[in-house]
Amino acid sequence: MSRSRRLVRGAAGGLLALACLVPAASARAAPAAGDPVGTVRLVTEKRVTVDYPWAGASGFRYRPGTTTVTTVDLPGTVPPPHAGPDDLASGTDVINTLDDRTVAQQHRSTGVSATVALPSGQAYRAAAGWSVLTLDSTAALHVLRADGTGTADTPVTGFPAGARPVLYRTGGSVAHLAVVYVLDGTTSVGLVDLADGTFRTYVTAADAAPEIAFNDRWLVADWKAIRVDSEPGTEPTALTRADARLQAVVGDRLLLGNPMFLAGGTDPALTARSLTTGATSTVLTSSFGGIGPTLDGGALATAGPSSLDWNIHRIGLDGDGGLTTTEVARVPAAATAVQGLALAGGELLLYGATPGASLRHNGFPLDATGRPTGPQTPRSPALTAPTCLGGDAACPQLEALGDGRVGQLHTGTTGAESVLNTDGTTLLTAPTDGDTGGRIAGSTGRYVLYNGGSGKQRVVDFPRGAATGTTVLTRDRTAAAIWGQTLWTPGTTPGTATGRNLKTGTSTTVTTGAPCTPTDLQAVNTWLYWTCGGTAGVLDRATNRRITVPADLGPARLADGFLLRENRTTHELLLTDFHTGTATTRTLAELPATDRNTGGSNGRWAVDRFGGPVARLDDAHGEVSLFPSGVPTSPLAQMEAQVYSPSVIGKAFPWAPVWQLNKPSTWTLTLTDASGKAVRTLTGASTAAAVRPAWDGTTDTGGTVRSGTHTWRLTAQPRDGQGPDLTLTGTTTLG
Repeated sequence: MSRSRRLVRGAAGGLLALACLVPAASARAAPAAGDPVGTVRLVTEKRVTVDYPWAGASGFRYRPGTTTVTTVDLPGTVPPPHAGPDDLASGTDVINTLDDRTVAQQHRSTGVSATVALPSGQAYRAAAGWSVLTLDSTAALHVLRADGTGTADTPVTGFPAGARPVLYRTGGSVAHLAVVYVLDGTTSVGLVDLADGTFRTYVTAADAAPEIAFNDRWLVADWKAIRVDSEPGTEPTALTRADARLQAVVGDRLLLGNPMFLAGGTDPALTARSLTTGATSTVLTSSFGGIGPTLDGGALATAGPSSLDWNIHRIGLDGDGGLTTTEVARVPAAATAVQGLALAGGELLLYGATPGASLRHNGFPLDATGRPTGPQTPRSPALTAPTCLGGDAACPQLEALGDGRVGQLHTGTTGAESVLNTDGTTLLTAPTDGDTGGRIAGSTGRYVLYNGGSGKQRVVDFPRGAATGTTVLTRDRTAAAIWGQTLWTPGTTPGTATGRNLKTGTSTTVTTGAPCTPTDLQAVNTWLYWTCGGTAGVLDRATNRRITVPADLGPARLADGFLLRENRTTHELLLTDFHTGTATTRTLAELPATDRNTGGSNGRWAVDRFGGPVARLDDAHGEVSLFPSGVPTSPLAQMEAQVYSPSVIGKAFPWAPVWQLNKPSTWTLTLTDASGKAVRTLTGASTAAAVRPAWDGTTDTGGTVRSGTHTWRLTAQPRDGQGPDLTLTGTTTLG
């Protein structure tokens, strides 16, 4: 099968989304087609830094990067018995909003509101709770607060004459605000008591822009700590500096985080240092950015192993003065562009720069109806970006193989291509002997079909357990398809096709009825599709029925009982159902009018040939919708198998056969010894459509099985409930 090569240029979006629940299919019944059953977006694993425009007693607001502000309500908030500007303690739940010359104040828990009008000649500088700090034209500070008749103005007393305020900081308090000032070239830090407007200097000879953290008990500035209630004249205590920043003070503990430097492979952590004993402890691992105090004396901090599990935690005090952490919000991951799309065996695979700058395949599990059931999961190691040739817009070529792996075409810096096979953390490669300008087409399971620009066609074999791929067949390039272990090519007689068994070399010829030499062949189960460009048809090899299907110049993709085509003029995704022997066509979905990809299964749309749904890239943001086909699937069948007799078996060397089936299943494998006694029963679910058990040679009770011939019996149940169970039997010899 040949496909054009356009690359997806749109951006992707946030977290996994599920929509339009579809009832589970009953036995032999097809799922209903119609609206999407779910959508997903590809996201980067780079953790974003958040800031908190407001953080109070009943909730907080956060902003990841430059995106919209999100409000989070904290559970269990009890409104105070009294709230208002005369009740300063209730200010821990007040939001201040500056609008020109007024400050609107809203108490979230009770709904009490107030307005502070800025007097002429005064400029807003900061606000905490019900109090607003201003600076007048003479460099004098004022505390403003609403009262019953208007705005009460309390001049700040005790601020050094001639001092110039340069910085204002809020902390874990509504009773104090920090002010950094310069006097005679010396920088100092003090607190304004918002209740009576008095000012006190606590730290002198500080850095020009000192780090500050404080609550109602402690002020820490420029790595000097002092109790807020200490006697005047008390000298602050110098703290040992750490490669971290002062983040907040909670109780008697100083929170330190966001270090400037980290050793390779080390995650930053949020730590706490006791201001009374000096003892240190770890509060949150993998924590950085987004750390700050709350008005009620607590703190908020972001932490998590990656953006896929990046959370905001609330830090407070327990009954013994220690710290507690509670996860209070999940931070959505940042969107990243989809650069490749594939679908097989109940898994959607998206290719993009998810670990930051590194490219990788990522999987989304789907249920039998096509509904997403889990989060984004890495499905390959980090991959080197291919060198795309001029005019080659669909780089790289991708093909989901139906066994959990992805075949990919990689172009090196010299233009030479290689075939990659990725499976979780494993990356296998196979060179193409310097060939360039190629395509991947018609691949399934262990076999990848490569059509080289030189005119040569290669079949690359990636059996389970291999360290690299091996070219097992090289031939002149023609239309071709692989299903299981059979390579289909045009026959020597017009209107025929030949299937070659890649293991045995034996061949079989079928009559397709094609009036020409096909320009494209595709195979799925017993269906064999051909086209000459202007005409097309499908042969059902099980019944020898020949079915005429629509043909046009748009991309087409064969699936189980239907054909999916893209109308490049109307931007319709057309589904032709031929499973009954008669072809009927309907519009499955509308595609975006803006063209980003001209090829199926590589970014714009894809179809699961292993009895699954259809995926469509929706828009420039990279959202992918999933649609059920509405076509019944074929009965469960074996496509290919790798069953062998191991010379050694054990926990480090298990017997690891592979049965490649045509759709996902759950399975039971029973091993019986020569006397007919069942010694071990294994159960599991297929990897995509491949059954991959591993037996370490022990019995169900943990004993060791004797050497000799054992009979195995595999029973697989179709996950979609359509069709009977599949039973396979054979023998393997141990030792």
